[in-house]
Order: sequence, then C-alpha cells, then structure tokens
Amino acid sequence: MSLLRRTLLALGLPAALVALWWVTSAGSTSYYFPPLPEILDQFGRLWLSSRFTADVVPSMLRLLAGFTVSAVLGVALGVALGLTDALRRGAEPVLEFVRAVPPTVLVPVIAIVAGIGDGSKTLVIVSGCVWPVLLNTVEGVRAADEVMVDTCRVYGVHGTARLRHLVLPAAAPQIAAGLRQSLSIGLILMVIGEMFAATNGLGFSIVQFQRTFAIPQMWSGIILLGLIGFVLSALFTVVEKRALRWYLGLRESQRRNG
Repeated sequence: MSLLRRTLLALGLPAALVALWWVTSAGSTSYYFPPLPEILDQFGRLWLSSRFTADVVPSMLRLLAGFTVSAVLGVALGVALGLTDALRRGAEPVLEFVRAVPPTVLVPVIAIVAGIGDGSKTLVIVSGCVWPVLLNTVEGVRAADEVMVDTCRVYGVHGTARLRHLVLPAAAPQIAAGLRQSLSIGLILMVIGEMFAATNGLGFSIVQFQRTFAIPQMWSGIILLGLIGFVLSALFTVVEKRALRWYLGLRESQRRNG
C-alpha cells in the first residue's frame, strides 16, 4: 500500500467527521454547542498565541516527566518481579491492592501531601501510568522462550549480559504495549490533575472556561487535547516500529511462511 493511500485512509474519516460537524453546527443557536467556525476562531486566538507556552508547554512537560518516570520504574520493577518468583508472589497482594485504587481518587490526597506544584501533577500521572508498564513487563519477562533461557544457562550468560541480550528483547513487545496504554492514561491523568489543583495547564484552562461559561473556548481546549493525543500516538507508533523492527519483521516472515 502506497504512502499516499495510507495517508488518505488515515485522514479520510477525521475529515468526514469534521465536515459533518461543520455542516450540522452551521447556524446553531445553542449556547452549549456553538458553530464549529466559532470554535476554530477561538482555537486560533487562544492556542496559537502566548497561551501555548503558558498552558500547553507546562502540561506536556508534566506528561513527559510522569511518562518517563513510569516507564523507568515499571520496567525496573517488572524485570525484578518477572525474574524472581518468590518476590513476585510476595509482592502480588500489595500490588493488586494498590492497583485497584483508582488514580483519580488519589488526586486530592496527593495535592494535600505534595501541594499543587508540578511534582504533585507528575505523581498523579505516575500513579496511573506505572501499572500497565509494570504488569506487561512482568508478563513479557516470564514469557521468554525456554530454549533461549536454557541456552543462556548452558553458555553461562548471566547478569547484565543476560538482561541485555535475552530478558529485555524478549519482553520488548509487551513493554511497548504497556507504554502505549500508559501514554493514553497519562494524558487523561494530566488533565484530571490540572483540573483539581493547578494554576496553569490545559486541564486548568478548560475548567476555567467551563466555570466562566466561555463555551467556544472550552470546546477549543477539548479539540486541542484530541489533537495532542493523536500526535503523541503517531509519534509513539513511529518510535515503536523502529525499536521493534526485528520483531515486526519476524512476525511478517512467520505470517508469510504460515
């Protein structure tokens, strides 16, 4: 499939939905559902100005920090738990209990303990993002090919070499799946954290618009969040394909031969 055709297929449905929204909202007199041209006008006025650096950039930095901490922490703990059965069995009840607590419930607690600064927003993101990475890493490590495990044992491949050449490559597809889930969760928690206690950010701005009944501005912020989510997902897909090129090539080869 050519690049042009893939691009058209990817953009076809969004373009159709935007066109439908434009037509159905034209001439709308509803206060809560203004015409799309009015929303887009506010989009340009708000987010293509100094407000971008004042609200969008801080939100993205918090998301990046929380996602990075979650990735490092989740992979490190996941590898340790996946390689050690006794440690995994001992930690499982505690992990299941903590994981069952919705991160949104922790937002007020974190705000009380850590304040309303960037640290608390990052902690909110980590509280929800770390679990998909951790659990997928554990499963990926435990699913390592038994033949490869035995081969490493026979040839005396231990420690860092085993981790680098066997454990992490074997768990990489699962880790990537966990990171993709975490990215979506992180975007949601970023907004929620800023809605509860913040002085800037996208979530803070959207809530302020809602409270002051600035409805077109509120919708413009929602559209911006959707665009950010789309761009982040596209960037992650590019990085994932490059990092897992060997794995995707192996799957394609097996599919053709099978």
